[in-house]
Amino acid sequence: MVAVMIGVDPHKASHTAVAIGVAEEPLGELRVRACAAQPEQLLEWAQAWPQRTWAVEGAGGVGHLLAQQLLAAGERVLDVPPKLAARVRLLQAGNTNKNDPNDARSVAVAALRSPGCPQARRDDHVAVLKIWSKRYKDLGRTRTQVACRLHQVLCELIPGGVPGQITAGQAARVLESIAPADAVAAARCQLAAAFTADLRGVDAAIRDTRKTLATAVAAAGTSLTGLFGVGPVIAAAVIGDVSTVSRFPGRDHFAAYNGTAPIEVSSGGRKIYRLSRRGNRRLNHAIHMAAVTQIRYRHSPGRAYYDKKLAEGKTGKEALRCLKRQISDAIFACLQADARRAAAAAAKGPGGQPGNHSASRAAGLHPEYRRFGQATPGPATHPTAPAAAFPAQPPSRANGRPGQGPRRSPAAQRRPQGVLDAAAREPTMPAAGKAGRKHGSSPTG
Repeated sequence: MVAVMIGVDPHKASHTAVAIGVAEEPLGELRVRACAAQPEQLLEWAQAWPQRTWAVEGAGGVGHLLAQQLLAAGERVLDVPPKLAARVRLLQAGNTNKNDPNDARSVAVAALRSPGCPQARRDDHVAVLKIWSKRYKDLGRTRTQVACRLHQVLCELIPGGVPGQITAGQAARVLESIAPADAVAAARCQLAAAFTADLRGVDAAIRDTRKTLATAVAAAGTSLTGLFGVGPVIAAAVIGDVSTVSRFPGRDHFAAYNGTAPIEVSSGGRKIYRLSRRGNRRLNHAIHMAAVTQIRYRHSPGRAYYDKKLAEGKTGKEALRCLKRQISDAIFACLQADARRAAAAAAKGPGGQPGNHSASRAAGLHPEYRRFGQATPGPATHPTAPAAAFPAQPPSRANGRPGQGPRRSPAAQRRPQGVLDAAAREPTMPAAGKAGRKHGSSPTG
């Protein structure tokens, strides 16, 4: 039982801390300036409450540095989402003024009463992946902005401009063919040349960041890159946002977190489910790009699943949403497998070699958990290779029983991988090869 909860409202220039008891009674308040001595000042003030827990609003944002400093000092820190603290402040009785002490108290109350506040963790390799993933996304936005401005200037120089996507080399060739007629056209050519140089620089930065991401993902030893359409970019985005897969009780909770599970909007006797706009939109976008990649290649088992849903009468968007949910389940299974391997490697002690998964990386996922995986162009099985056994569905965490569909006959289990089983509810996807990782490492993720 938490004896004292200390809520912290962090800012760029200062931090406000408020301590409350079990009955939400205020015990103390402190405001410190953001400086090198901020953790020592807060810890000295909190010595009066040995059984204390810190609740930092946005421990992954503005309060990240303070939360890491408290963790380094051996303190227990909870990460309180800003929305949760805002709801507590909104539902408080009376006209509560909006100020830093009241905000810090709302953070403490939210952490004290809500069992869902995650515990902050020390930065590790996951933080490295998140940093470079954000850098890659920012560079993509910058390139789009520069390309749009270059398109606009070229439309003022040549009729119709340059159709479609534009590259720095293409823009340079267009500018070489233009002879400015006056000073205004010359100024536009100079501006277009500057945008071309900016575009070339951004493209170089994107290539370097992609290489850095690939190295970081390889060092993580994840099995996510074995899924069709999941390259280093998507894998880094998923691992960076998920961080710890153990915080999700099951794949359904994970799907609700990433927004691939529908939401219920029923009333009375009407049962209605609609598209979820909630959840982590960055993670949802990563799953969306993997689904689009699978649909793009006709040989992929994901495309077979998509066509199956279309044959059942679903629209293109509905079939895409179904595929995204299946990819979400496959990603969750990969993250769980990675967590089990990491736990087994840690249990070996100093004699183990964490991160050395050469055998598992060569074979892909365990045969019983291979789903949505093969990325090698062409047929699902090589003509000269022996047909592998049809993999079984992963066990359901809700009931512990393997899969949710009917059991396959021995004849069905002897069918080649990547072939739809008429008795199965969903297609089972084999593990990916090198080409899948190549396809998944496109600039779009």
